[in-house]
Amino acid sequence: MAVERHKNLLDAEQAVLLVIDVQERFASHIVDFEKMVANIGVLVEAANLLSLPVVVTEQYRKGLGETVPSIKSKLRPDVGNFEKSCFSATGSPQVASHLAKLGRNQVIVCGIETHVCVNQTVHDLLRLGYQVHLVTDALSSRSAENKLVGLAKMYAAGALPSSVECCLFEMLVESGTERFKAVQKLVK
Repeated sequence: MAVERHKNLLDAEQAVLLVIDVQERFASHIVDFEKMVANIGVLVEAANLLSLPVVVTEQYRKGLGETVPSIKSKLRPDVGNFEKSCFSATGSPQVASHLAKLGRNQVIVCGIETHVCVNQTVHDLLRLGYQVHLVTDALSSRSAENKLVGLAKMYAAGALPSSVECCLFEMLVESGTERFKAVQKLVK
């Protein structure tokens, strides 16, 4: 019999990873862009190992480019990849419908910009009844101040703070398993 866990802990059977707008043209404008991209890469690789669905959005692809190659190369062929023009990912009916079809109730959110697209997406996800986990070391904005404002607003709305390691180890639940060993190699 499995031990019941607290409702705010991530469950690999209920979680989906949402990567918001980590596109080529943002690279020179976002604080700690390379560190954020590396952390998102770890999340994507772990999602693959844990069989988590991954959803990727791209804001105005023609102007901002595609998802950066270092993340794109780690995505499985079955990833949901959606172009959007709304700041909120769920403003795109295709994204909202795709998330609903996955039948999961926890969304792990990473990407950019924390105070714009991430903020609006998170508020809409909360309105739709999802539990949202913000991976703070995999989020950024053009300024540290804007990131902090976005985070504060989302926490006040009910989003939960997390980090790459926090969310991965919550989903692993225990050490000593093959999944644990595989994911632990990703965390340096």
